[in-house]
Amino acid sequence: MPDAEQTAIVHEQTAQLHAKHRHLGHDQVISFYPPQMRAQAHLFGVAYTHVDGTRWNFGDWDYPFPLQSIAKVFIHALALQDNGREGTLRHVGVEPSGDPFYEITFDETNNRPFNPMINAGALVTTSLIHGDTRDEKVARLLQMLRTFSGNHRLQVDEETLARELESNDRNLALSYLMRSLGMLTGDVYDNLVVYLSACSVKVTGRELADMGATLANGGVHPVTGQRALPRALVRDVATVMLMCGMYTAAGQWAYDVGIPAKSGVSGGLLVVLPNRFGAGFFSPGLDRHGNSVRAVNMCRDLSNRLGLHVFADSADTTFGRREPVDADQALRREPTSAGEGAPRSPRRQRS
Repeated sequence: MPDAEQTAIVHEQTAQLHAKHRHLGHDQVISFYPPQMRAQAHLFGVAYTHVDGTRWNFGDWDYPFPLQSIAKVFIHALALQDNGREGTLRHVGVEPSGDPFYEITFDETNNRPFNPMINAGALVTTSLIHGDTRDEKVARLLQMLRTFSGNHRLQVDEETLARELESNDRNLALSYLMRSLGMLTGDVYDNLVVYLSACSVKVTGRELADMGATLANGGVHPVTGQRALPRALVRDVATVMLMCGMYTAAGQWAYDVGIPAKSGVSGGLLVVLPNRFGAGFFSPGLDRHGNSVRAVNMCRDLSNRLGLHVFADSADTTFGRREPVDADQALRREPTSAGEGAPRSPRRQRS
C-alpha cells in the first residue's frame, strides 16, 4: 500500500512522463482509427489504479473511447468462466500467431485459432459464452465489463457498432470458414454482433485503469470490493495478455516492456501489474502494428527507466521512490519494433 509520500512520488513521476510523451512520437504515427480521429491527435490520457484503490489521473483520462480489441480480454475471461480452462483450450489456443490479428490462419494441428487476442480466436471465444440469445450474451458481457470497471452504466455505443458492422466482410468470411472447419457453431451473424457489441463499449482511461487493477487484484475490484472473475482464472487472462496482447509486436513487447497488456485500435491500452496496479492509456495515433504510439513509448519508460518489467529485480524499481535515475545506468533501451520495414497499409476493418 503506498503511503502519502509514495503517492506523491508516483504522481510526480507519471506527470513527468505524461508531459514528456505528449510531445514525442509523432513521426511514428502512421494511422488513426477511424480516420476522423486524426482531428483528436492531441488527446493523451493516463490513469493508474492501485490495488488498494488509490488513483492517479493525467491529461485526457476522462475522454470516452471504444474498447475495440481490448474487449477480447474480457470475452476470453467470460469464456473461461463459462467453460473452464480445459474447455476453452479445446477451442482456442494460447500461442502467439506471428501474423496480423485479421489474418485467416489457424493452428491446423489442433484445428483451432492460435489465441483469443486475434480476431479468429475472439470470434470463437465469443461463441463459447453461455446464453440462449445474442441479447443475453451481450448483457452478460456488459455485466462483466461493468463489474471490472466499477461503472454500472457502461453501454454499447450504437453508432460505433453500426460503423463496425458496415465493414466486417472479412470477419464474416473468417467466421463462415471456421464454421465449415468445425471450429465455430451457431449463427455466424449473431455471434459477430455479440463480439462487435463488446468492442463498441466506450470507457475512459480511469475505467480502463480500474479494469486493469481488478485483474491485478486477483479479480476483485479494489474500490467496490466486487469480484469480477475467479482468482484461478486471472493468471490465465494476464498470461495471454503478456504473450499475445500487442498484435504483431507482442514478442517485442514482452521482451522490452514485460508487462501484461492489451491494445485497441481506438488508441486505448490496458496494462496490468499483478499485485500492484492497473493502468489505462488513451492516445489515438497508431504505429505500424496498430498500437498507440504515446502509450507504448510511455510504457517503455515505465518498464526500463522505472523498473516495472515483471521480471525486473525489485531492487531496480524506482517507481514511487525518490531516487535519481541515471540515464546512462538505467535499464533504458531505445524503442524498437519487431519486423522493421515498410509500414503496412492500414485497413478499415480493425476490430
